[in-house]
Amino acid sequence: ADQRSSILSQILLPEAADRLGRIRLVKESRATDIENRLIMLARTGQLRSKVTEEQLKEILGAVAEQQEKEEQKIVVERRGGGWDDDDELEELMKEV
Repeated sequence: ADQRSSILSQILLPEAADRLGRIRLVKESRATDIENRLIMLARTGQLRSKVTEEQLKEILGAVAEQQEKEEQKIVVERRGGGWDDDDELEELMKEV
C-alpha cells in the first residue's frame, strides 16, 4: 500500500490526486481500478509527465467504458402466445 501511494504521488499532480481521493470516498473499487491503470501506464513508460486533472478525467472515462463492456448482459424477454408447460397443465385441469 505504501509503494502504491508513493508511485501515485510521483505520477499525479496535486489536483488529480485530490480528485482521485474524492472518487475513493464515493466508490473505493473504482478508485482502485483507476490507480491500477495509472500504475500500469507509469510502468510501461506511457506517462511522459505528471498526470493532470484533465488527463485523469480521460482515464476515468476509459475505465468506465471498460466496466460497462464487462457488465453488459443478455436479457431474454419471453413473449406471450406460445405454449409452455403451464399451458398444458391448465388444459389437463379443464378436462378433469
